[in-house]
Amino acid sequence: MDKVLKVRDLVVLYHTDELHAHQAVAGISFDVASGEVVGLMGESGCGKSSIAMALTGLLPRDGTAVCGSILFGGQELLKMGERALEKIRGTRISLVFQEPGISLSPMMRAGEQVAEVIHAHRGGSWKQCREEAETMLARVGLEQTKRIFSAYPHQLSGGQRQRIVLAQALACGPALLIADEPTASLDARSQADFVALLRRLKEETGISILLISHTPEIQASLADRLLVMEDGRILEEGRFEDLYRNPRQDYTRAILRRASRRAVSHFDDEPEIVAEEQLVR
Repeated sequence: MDKVLKVRDLVVLYHTDELHAHQAVAGISFDVASGEVVGLMGESGCGKSSIAMALTGLLPRDGTAVCGSILFGGQELLKMGERALEKIRGTRISLVFQEPGISLSPMMRAGEQVAEVIHAHRGGSWKQCREEAETMLARVGLEQTKRIFSAYPHQLSGGQRQRIVLAQALACGPALLIADEPTASLDARSQADFVALLRRLKEETGISILLISHTPEIQASLADRLLVMEDGRILEEGRFEDLYRNPRQDYTRAILRRASRRAVSHFDDEPEIVAEEQLVR
């Protein structure tokens, strides 16, 4: 399979002062193939979000050092300036955060925010951009699109706001979607709906997804291949089923065994996401 993303020996350092630095990502390497969902899993602080920010060039330049190689579509992202990266972010690589409030302005109507992304990257008339935005709202499963388009974010549910953010991310047809804990702020039902939506969109569009989530059920539901991280390093990788049944590391066994028995009892079926209180500790 063609590789959309090739990461080699990626290191992310945060300088705490002139003499000290914290190594958040410690020389990791991985690929994401065309149409593949790669899960990135580990406990908080293991470096998952630092990877997402490094891939999109969003880490602060002051006090941060990034080295290694990030090849996207054959282009070396770490050698690009900000202007070149701006042309890639949102059009070829998109990022969805766990909290939609980061991406949505409370002062703009939801549909206008999707239309603004389209206009910023593609240009064209505002009428055309609004029409494309309305089409995108329907594509991410938002019914009553005209009402949703005209609503302000605070008038929508958490699940609806996250779909607005996803519509923004997909509006320009990117090749890679980086989803950083995209369901963390949602209730169990909304989580299940959002995961089903991502699965459908992946099948329909062939988009590649880097899925960052510490929740085993989410990874079991979506990831074709799972990377398990600890302290900035990738401990092991493979299919969720293989890692769940035959982990090489005690750490992998510990975090995957938190999954609910219902979610992983039948790997040939679509795993079911359940409420957190039902997980096996």
